Amino acid sequence: MGLATAFRLGERFPGARITILEKETAVGQHQTGHNSGVLHCGLYYKPGSVKARLAVTGIRQMVEFCREHSIPHEVCGKLVVAAEQSEVPRLGALEERGRANGLEGLCWLEPGQMREIEPHVGGVAALRVPQEGIVDYPAVCAKLVSLLSERGTKVVTGARVDRIERQGSGWLARTGSGDFEAEFLINCAGLHCDRVAELAGERREVRILPFRGEYYKLRTERQFLVRNLIYPVPDPAFPFLGVHLTRLIHGGIEAGPNAVLAFAREGYRKSDFKARDLFDALSYGGFWRFLRRYPSTAWYEMRRSFSRELFCRALQRLVPELRPDDLATGGSGVRAQAISPAGDLVQDFSLIARPNALHVLNAPSPAATASLAIGAEIVAMVEKL
Repeated sequence: MGLATAFRLGERFPGARITILEKETAVGQHQTGHNSGVLHCGLYYKPGSVKARLAVTGIRQMVEFCREHSIPHEVCGKLVVAAEQSEVPRLGALEERGRANGLEGLCWLEPGQMREIEPHVGGVAALRVPQEGIVDYPAVCAKLVSLLSERGTKVVTGARVDRIERQGSGWLARTGSGDFEAEFLINCAGLHCDRVAELAGERREVRILPFRGEYYKLRTERQFLVRNLIYPVPDPAFPFLGVHLTRLIHGGIEAGPNAVLAFAREGYRKSDFKARDLFDALSYGGFWRFLRRYPSTAWYEMRRSFSRELFCRALQRLVPELRPDDLATGGSGVRAQAISPAGDLVQDFSLIARPNALHVLNAPSPAATASLAIGAEIVAMVEKL
């Protein structure tokens, strides 16, 4: 998000001095480098929402960027599968939503047609989404850094922002790599965006809760069971998409992710714990209201995190031939999800503009796909300030 925004800023304001402050020693070390590398085209999002609009625009821009710069990607399409008859009406509603969002080529499939595309898939019906694909997001980041550096944009790593001070009409950011002055601040801090906004004087009305997504990989000899992307019909009682099967751009099949409340904002392992992050969640009323709303879901996700058999059972709804022994432990990621004081997951992208600052306070999936479009949206907002 930060790299894409700087890229779009440089296009619109070629004479501007732009500096990117990156906490880690390299870019893309958190959400961007830990996701499954899917290009999302805007199937799931509420028509008319910012997320739907930018997802549809964003995938076109991202695919064009990848083609122009020879970045590994493939528009391979995916199947969204109704595992049983009760899910068919929801699949139909999903098709209507996709068409309302401007998706092209959506195709309803009966069981025989489904298995022509994915021979081992289960279910009673499916929606073929041809515009979805896969990509190497770390390679996208590396190319953005290269292009930005050629333009004179500074990418400063190891620059965790510890304090932000007002300096006249601008800002002074104090970091581990020195102090940096700027007239305008754009906050794309992901897992820590609410804290950075607070450093700049904003009230933390919404708060980031970290959800760890854990993956398995299919063992090499069982990868034939999945050709491309196989997703479930989203459950309206569950705030996330549910576990699915994804072919990776550099080979292999990934299964997941689940969505487990993490005890650290960068808690990639079950044992990771950070007192500050846990206190941040436990002291927030929105967290407890969220748990009251989804108690069984939160408990099930926690159980499934420790049970390969439960994880596999969910995957068998999509590919019945899968067995627990087919799953080898994979990686994990942490999703930065904004939660409102009422305990609702903030579903849309949330961009807060001020006279000399703009804060991206919620940008979960499909933010990677849509990053170039979101960057252009931010530039348009900045121009109006």
